[in-house]
Amino acid sequence: MTLSPKAQALLLRPRLPTATEVAGIPWLRVLPLDTRERAVAEVRVIDIARGEQVCRHGREATHWLGVVNGLLKMSSDRPDGVPMTFAGLPSGAWFSEGTVLKREPYRYNVEALRNSVVAGIPTGTFHDLLDHSIEFNRYVMQQLNERLGQFIAAREIDRMTSVEERVARSLCALFHPVLHPGVGQVLRIKQEELAYLVGLSRQRVNEALQVLQAAKLLQLEYGGVRVLDLDGLRTYAAAPSA
Repeated sequence: MTLSPKAQALLLRPRLPTATEVAGIPWLRVLPLDTRERAVAEVRVIDIARGEQVCRHGREATHWLGVVNGLLKMSSDRPDGVPMTFAGLPSGAWFSEGTVLKREPYRYNVEALRNSVVAGIPTGTFHDLLDHSIEFNRYVMQQLNERLGQFIAAREIDRMTSVEERVARSLCALFHPVLHPGVGQVLRIKQEELAYLVGLSRQRVNEALQVLQAAKLLQLEYGGVRVLDLDGLRTYAAAPSA
């Protein structure tokens, strides 16, 4: 498959990760020391500008990827031309394990919503870890299981008519403790970025956030959102209209 000049440029600018960047990769922590050292030697990172695509539908998957710092969007183009968002990928999120496991081309696009740092290991290294590390196997199995639940939830969100419920569930997905362990209690996200993920206007998202804040489920902070009650967001149901 012939890559575009922009895609080729993306592949030509990897660099070695810093010690801080390595420390932020969650799956490395589960590996025994000798295996971890070999895996770290294979990690490369790239700096991605807002709007750049990390993955493109139909492109060969050469790496298992993760977000060291930033925010990405995983989506697919529908036949009517309207993109369908599958997931937001904040700092700490690793993705594409299913694609790499099956050695398939990407069936989705992944685009940076802000300037981000993305890490990756080659597919060969990924499969070698699967073949020789029980700890890595368990990590990937848990990722796949949680990812299945995430995509089911994404389809449910897409069918919701209540803006408040859509925003509440979308935030829950971003605060997923297993898939996005780097988020913690505060998600650094602009309302414009959240609007892209939810598929609504910034104004509608802002109104929904105000309602959820009044319900004491979250607190809006400068440049981010602090979740006060994750279970409450997960089960939030808007009051029926009169």
